[in-house]
Amino acid sequence: MDFNMKKLASDAGIFFTRAVQFTEEKFGQAEKTELDAHFENLLARADSTKNWTERILRQTEVLLQPNPSARVEEFLYEKLDRKVPSRVTNGELLAQYMAEAASELGPSTPYGKTLMKVSEAEKRLGAAERDFIHTASLSFLTPLRNFLEGDWKTISKERRLLQNRRLDLDACKARLKKAKAAEAKATCEGDTVPDFQETRPRNYILSASASATLDDTSRSLPWAELKEKHPGGWRLPCFFLLPLAPSVTLARGCLSLPEDRKLWNDEVDKAEQELRVAQTEFDRQAEVTRLLLEGISSTHVNHLRCLHEFVKSQTTYYAQCYRHMLDLQKQLGSSQGTIFPGTFVGTTEPASPPLSSTSPTTTAATMPVVPTGAGLIPPEEAALCLEEVAPPASGTRKARVLYDYEAADSSELALLADELITVYSLPGMDPDWLIGERGNKKGKVPVTYLELLS
Repeated sequence: MDFNMKKLASDAGIFFTRAVQFTEEKFGQAEKTELDAHFENLLARADSTKNWTERILRQTEVLLQPNPSARVEEFLYEKLDRKVPSRVTNGELLAQYMAEAASELGPSTPYGKTLMKVSEAEKRLGAAERDFIHTASLSFLTPLRNFLEGDWKTISKERRLLQNRRLDLDACKARLKKAKAAEAKATCEGDTVPDFQETRPRNYILSASASATLDDTSRSLPWAELKEKHPGGWRLPCFFLLPLAPSVTLARGCLSLPEDRKLWNDEVDKAEQELRVAQTEFDRQAEVTRLLLEGISSTHVNHLRCLHEFVKSQTTYYAQCYRHMLDLQKQLGSSQGTIFPGTFVGTTEPASPPLSSTSPTTTAATMPVVPTGAGLIPPEEAALCLEEVAPPASGTRKARVLYDYEAADSSELALLADELITVYSLPGMDPDWLIGERGNKKGKVPVTYLELLS
């Protein structure tokens, strides 16, 4: 490997200089260029966006794939740019076990038939879960990853570059300040030997061995001849600057007062020129970084759209699950009378969601609406007048309404939470529905909205 030792030494010197500068800023021993308040707000908002995007991404991955080992495997396949192998969902695996159990225990037995029905439902649930995971990954997870691995890396790179530009600018300011102070001191005290170390970068050191650069003839002359050779004034050489990098070479042995002042003027001019260049580069980099940070607003808009897509896919998934389980419940309810004859239809108390501190109206608004197609009687008899239906002599029960229910048509009875109604079933009636009576009003009511009382 070809090493550039000069570049390596220069980079090491720059790194050490900036490390020292950071330390001095922490202890308040060096000036620091402060960014404006708007820029600081943009930086804070960008950091918050990055942190919360990482958290939301990780938790969404846990939601879609609770198995940590499977997540690690998918991550490795993604980094290796290989296709993730198809994996059986938990619902599909459960359906497979139930189907195998039904085949072994007897598919013609009531238990075997029920296992087959539940197996088919779980299989459909597993397929719906697979579609949901795929859709959510494309519409929600992928944009979040693209932001973290693309836009945010660009922003971080420009921010680091801006930090380096700021450090260079502060170093130039400090150099100019020291040069002006030394110039003023040299003007007031003309016979003071200038200390160039105060105005040079830290990768310059003082060395007495630089005196070897003096002219050998001058060193061999006696003191009187030295005075004649240098009529402008003579001072014995003390120390000389040796650069670690070959950018500047400064070695002087004999300095007169006018030359000292001229040298300091040149040093101030050079420091001012370096400051102007550093200020220009800093302003340019600050503008580039500002534009990238202001683009976070567009990122929020994009993530908002992706969030809507995620909610939409999740709503579709849960609606499919509800429909599949409702169909399964109908199938099991229709076969329950054959397996357990004489059982009152709808006597089983429904499993209702736990009551929360929210009002019944708010809870009812979040409950799934029972499809209106599940009626009491076939479609051709839908116009049956319920007022003509008489309750059976026995089999009526009291029921408490759990949630508000808005009637879909005139054949249904609207319900209010916590009210008591009388319910009963009719022969051939859908097991998910009952006839409800409240005063002189009568209509179909869904079983899942009721708590049957003994």
